[in-house]
Amino acid sequence: MPTVLSCDSLEKRYGATVALGGVDLEVGRGELLGLLGPNGAGKSTLTKIACGLVGATGGRAEVQGAPAGSAPARAAIGYLAELFRFPDWLTADELIALHQDLAGSDGGAVERAELLELVGLEDARAVKVGAMSKGMQQRLGIAQALVGSPRLLMLDEPTSALDPVGRRVVRDLLRELRSREVAVVLSSHLLSEVELVCDRVAILVGGRIVTRGTPAELARPRGVEVETGDGVRSFPEARRDDVPRIVAELVSSGQQVYGVSLLASTLEDAYLEAVGAA
Repeated sequence: MPTVLSCDSLEKRYGATVALGGVDLEVGRGELLGLLGPNGAGKSTLTKIACGLVGATGGRAEVQGAPAGSAPARAAIGYLAELFRFPDWLTADELIALHQDLAGSDGGAVERAELLELVGLEDARAVKVGAMSKGMQQRLGIAQALVGSPRLLMLDEPTSALDPVGRRVVRDLLRELRSREVAVVLSSHLLSEVELVCDRVAILVGGRIVTRGTPAELARPRGVEVETGDGVRSFPEARRDDVPRIVAELVSSGQQVYGVSLLASTLEDAYLEAVGAA
């Protein structure tokens, strides 16, 4: 698929501190990439370089083939920071209008209505920011990041303040963006959310990507459990292909089999293993 974000040997140093130590990363059109890592791993630095907010020390970063920070790159990117604050006195509609002016978008009232509907705030267009819950403000932040139809969306902890309903709204929104071929880089500590929605995951530790792949690729088999009439039997070394043999042996020995579960590690297990190894 065409590349929307490309990082090649990307480096950033602050004096003797290495924030990024040679990152190679590509995000394709319509792809949802989960960017994971502990605090201080370099996630925010990579995001800020992509947005043109800070310059790289070495290597290169491009958005839609244009150098990060250039006018064409900035026009192709939308961004929501983890910590943001909107003016309390603006309504949702006024806030989006303000960001339309800042982004040079000519979408007008049609774009504003579509974005507010997309994030589930179509009935709150006249509500002031100061009267909104944190979750509503979070969704409004995603709406403003989508002003101007960016091809790349950088989201830093977009579901951290949301209840389960709000998280589902955001998950559905991200899937809708995928269908519109908008690429998304999602930084989050909520690994269960990343596992549900992201196509690929990259784990940063100490400014370097230590592992990457799909959530399924990062998971590892952890054996088989079989529910029998005498209780649950565990076969920690077994794999999927072993299930018919195991069930046949149990049945032939007089056991009643009620269910079989294939066990696998979660993204959280893979994350903890990668961070611990690094």
